[in-house]
Amino acid sequence: MNEIEILQEMTEKAENIVFFGGAGVSTESGIPDFRSVDGLYNQTYQYPPETILSHQFFMNNTEEFYHFYRNKMLCLAAKPNDAHIKLAELETNGKLKAVITQNIDGLHQLAGSKKVLELHGSVYRNYCMRCHQSYPVQTILESQGVPKCSCGGTIKPDVVLYGEGLNNDVINESVAAITRAEVLIIGGTSLGVYPAAGLIDYYRGKKLVLVNKSSTPMDSRANLIINGSIGEVFKHLHG
Repeated sequence: MNEIEILQEMTEKAENIVFFGGAGVSTESGIPDFRSVDGLYNQTYQYPPETILSHQFFMNNTEEFYHFYRNKMLCLAAKPNDAHIKLAELETNGKLKAVITQNIDGLHQLAGSKKVLELHGSVYRNYCMRCHQSYPVQTILESQGVPKCSCGGTIKPDVVLYGEGLNNDVINESVAAITRAEVLIIGGTSLGVYPAAGLIDYYRGKKLVLVNKSSTPMDSRANLIINGSIGEVFKHLHG
């Protein structure tokens, strides 16, 4: 049996699968991984993405933050790929209990997944920092400069910036899901970003699957490693 056939057998027999995904799940839908500093960033922006996407930069250079955010982080035309679609099917069939994602693009929900734990928030939720009124993503997209609430407060995306803590409720739900998981599939992440990557320490089973184009620090702990495109791998799964 090859690796995909082994994964197929695992998913067929399992009744409690949890998926943990990173940027690689979204890049196959055409969403750039902002950590890769390419020529485009260097030509257009004075700062690296990690600096711009920090709490301190947002507070001190809000207009420059939004210039980058609108151009690079709002990829609203992106469509779910084979990985998103297959995960939604596994949930519909009662096998997948949760998707835990580091992505903020809402593609899992667009594909039909219901139980999605967003570690880093979502571009689709935005709120006034003063009165906490909620705003849709269209408000950010259609505004110019710094988007303002009707009360005069600054509107902030509900995404976790560098230097901000993760949502405790989401963390606790993720820990609970991973602790109970029979099969834990980790895909599209190099597992280098903490505290999110530390969540897999809570997995107690013996069916840890890593699907990634490159090796990760957790490879030695995995029961099955598939090096390749996550969309391609999931496209071959059935049932």
